[in-house]
Amino acid sequence: MRKLNPNLPRKRILREPSCACCPGCGGALRAMGADHEEMLDLVVQAWQVIETVRPKYSCRTCDKIIQAPAPAKAIARGKLSYATLAHIMMAKWGYHLPYYRQAQMMATKGVDIERSTLARSAGYAAALLDPIYNRIREIGRTRTKIHTDDTRFPILAPGKTHKGALWVYVADDRNSGSQEPPIAWYRATMGRAGESVMSELAGFAGTLQADGFTGYTQIYRGGAIREAACLAHLRRKIFDVHDSQPTELSTTAMAGIQAIYRIEEDIRGLPPAERLTARRGRTRPLVRALRRQLMRQAKGLSRHADIAKAFAYGTKRWRAFNRFLYDGQLEPDNLIAERAIRGFTVGRRNWLFSGNFAAASGQLSCSAS
Repeated sequence: MRKLNPNLPRKRILREPSCACCPGCGGALRAMGADHEEMLDLVVQAWQVIETVRPKYSCRTCDKIIQAPAPAKAIARGKLSYATLAHIMMAKWGYHLPYYRQAQMMATKGVDIERSTLARSAGYAAALLDPIYNRIREIGRTRTKIHTDDTRFPILAPGKTHKGALWVYVADDRNSGSQEPPIAWYRATMGRAGESVMSELAGFAGTLQADGFTGYTQIYRGGAIREAACLAHLRRKIFDVHDSQPTELSTTAMAGIQAIYRIEEDIRGLPPAERLTARRGRTRPLVRALRRQLMRQAKGLSRHADIAKAFAYGTKRWRAFNRFLYDGQLEPDNLIAERAIRGFTVGRRNWLFSGNFAAASGQLSCSAS
């Protein structure tokens, strides 16, 4: 087992011999060092009730009543502290625990709380975090590069379940040596349409790194937003064919893309200028070779063949795939956004859907903060 974190709190236990003299001869003892060992321990989580008492006093002269002001509450007339709200939200969105599981876990510690109370509390917490969430969105849209992705998000409505979507927007340039903190925010929509992204990125000017979803097409028409495609999507399409029916063609294509990614590993974290220099000298010949291969081999394949469809995906968006070769700030893929949305997809296995759109919007806004 690796060494324990030196920054963790420590409790020192001193174990002295049971007698102050030698058990064999009765002679006096002298110190000669000590053995040290560490063991990771868990301090059991404990719930407590904070009872605030505010005595009242009256003036003997004018009968005026004097009392200390009531402390600020997270929820007006509520009985949950800020720490409790933070615990509920982190358990739901950080550790993917549905409210009914949280209620069960709290019951084992003597806390009797309804699942509906936890859900309402999450809504209150989202409202408290709205200013922070809006500020994150405001700052994020001033960046010059944003990654975006979406995933399905079922939302209950009277009589049916809507095929909602969750969109993530990420501004993270640490791979190109930036010291700016990464920013991510989420948005729930009742459907999956490009208009949702257009309204969310209103006023943004720069590069949008995304997959090949056709809904993004209208976003790039004005010219203010440039498209940067995701090489990982092309790799997956080729790999799916290669995994089921490997050929010399798919093997060569996979090797070429893998070589590109090895170079990206070498230059990760370097300034944009250095990344651009490496890509011009090392990556661009590989990309051109891959392009020639896709074009040459595609001519001899039926357009209905799986490998031909995978190659067509790349050739149709080749300019967008090449974008990272001319800008050291860009990435070859959209994995930054995919990683940011992965936690949500893990949680979806547990809670399956959102009870209504208001809950989806409020709780997801809270998770972004």
